[in-house]
Amino acid sequence: MNPIIEVVRQDLITQSNEKTKQSTLRFFKEEITCYGVKSDITRQIGKSYYKQIKHVSKADIFNLCDELWKSGNLEESFIACHWSHAISKQFVPKDFQQLEQWVKNHITNWASCDTFCNHTVGDFIEMYPTFLSELKKWTQSPNRWVRRAAAVSLIVPAKKGLFLNDVFEIATMLLTDNDDMVQKGYGWMLKVASQAHQQKVFNFVVANKAAMPRTALRYAIEKMPATMKKIAMSK
Repeated sequence: MNPIIEVVRQDLITQSNEKTKQSTLRFFKEEITCYGVKSDITRQIGKSYYKQIKHVSKADIFNLCDELWKSGNLEESFIACHWSHAISKQFVPKDFQQLEQWVKNHITNWASCDTFCNHTVGDFIEMYPTFLSELKKWTQSPNRWVRRAAAVSLIVPAKKGLFLNDVFEIATMLLTDNDDMVQKGYGWMLKVASQAHQQKVFNFVVANKAAMPRTALRYAIEKMPATMKKIAMSK
């Protein structure tokens, strides 16, 4: 184990407490492993130790992230997300294989999925939009978190008004998914896309509302005016 990983883990243990641990566990339906460290403290720990590694190679940072992901621990996954996002400007196309490997093999809850995909994967997709086709493949995965990742990786780009056609294509692929975490994921994607393209997203929702689960629909229209919401929610 790399010495800095050992120090990070000791710091997390020192900052942990049972009350925070029990509070964190209540946010998840699935079983997770965590120390019980508040998110802002975890973020501070990640930033602090990143200063010690920021001058090493991207490959070495990827290896450190890999050690953190393999732990299966929530706070360690957050630090891995921070470190990989911090070097996103160095990404090259072949790095997608590493990002995908983490998504497919180590993401086991919504918090790790969203933290990693919103930022690290989202940055990569903005840099290399040809990989949108790979996100679309994720929609067919038997793994609920990979399917959710297909949508939430576009949260930040969609908020900027980017990739609207791809947003609709991914939403269509996930439209009748029976997993509520996937429904919430693509509903969220549509909601942020509506900030820049309200009428187009509204039209998409209305055209598909008969098949769209109500959970996804409610997320998608959350930021819309009351008149639009009423039309979208009508049967």
